[in-house]
Amino acid sequence: MTSDVTLLVNPTSGRGRGARAAAPAADALRAAGLAVRTVVGSDAADALAQAHKAVDGGTAALVAVGGDGMVSLALQAVAGTGTPLGVVAAGTGNDFARVAGLPVGDPAAAGSTIAAALRDGRSRRLDLGRTGHRWFGTILASGFDSRVNDRGNRMRWPTGRFRYDVAMLAELAALRPIRYRVQFDDAPERELDATLIAVGNGSSYGGGMRMCADAEMDDGLFDICVVGPCSRRTLLRVFPLVYSGSHPRHPVVTVHRAARVRLAAEGVTGYADGERVGPLPLLAETVPGALRLLV
Repeated sequence: MTSDVTLLVNPTSGRGRGARAAAPAADALRAAGLAVRTVVGSDAADALAQAHKAVDGGTAALVAVGGDGMVSLALQAVAGTGTPLGVVAAGTGNDFARVAGLPVGDPAAAGSTIAAALRDGRSRRLDLGRTGHRWFGTILASGFDSRVNDRGNRMRWPTGRFRYDVAMLAELAALRPIRYRVQFDDAPERELDATLIAVGNGSSYGGGMRMCADAEMDDGLFDICVVGPCSRRTLLRVFPLVYSGSHPRHPVVTVHRAARVRLAAEGVTGYADGERVGPLPLLAETVPGALRLLV
């Protein structure tokens, strides 16, 4: 088998796990007879430009080495092109890989999986979400969760994941319902008050939070989880249920299914795959089969 594979590496993923994962993944690919080229961008824009160049140049596969942020970046280059995506999950959350059933925390196994998939011509067609020009694989977040992201991104201290815990406490103190204007597919637009609205192509975000627990990545529909207006006490009761995916049983939570969702609200930012998209209003659409994933 002669072919070439491009590894797109984030050296800072998972406190350096991304850089350390690249070597065993590349070794597994080379052992299978593949030529491997490694790309490390100087920043996200440079990495994306190099990823586009590799895809345009006919690489056999683009392999994202890192966490969900690197997968998100790779999606921007491969979506709709037919170039398959491989994932070496070496970040902190790894939600995309977990939902897709890929190896997590084992770069050699991930490399072997990708090599075998290329050898056997084995891939899975998955849907992607799209909002504007941005593609996403897991969840588009808006509301309380995105405000926690906003606040955490502004904080200089503390560092690491702990700052998002502090940001969550601060947002809990400021908790208030958000007035949304929402439209599902061609239904009439309606107004509702909610704590958050999450639009799921995949089921989880934030390192295993199954906010859209029943979302399937190949059914052509989003699962939209709406957490209605609630007190701090109620939110603290609902929040732990997200990890088991049992929160829709709580009366404050409703779930809808649609292929197209329009969200509007004042002072709310959307985050897709954990990356900032921009302020609402946003239109999100499913694009069936937009991704070929090596499995």
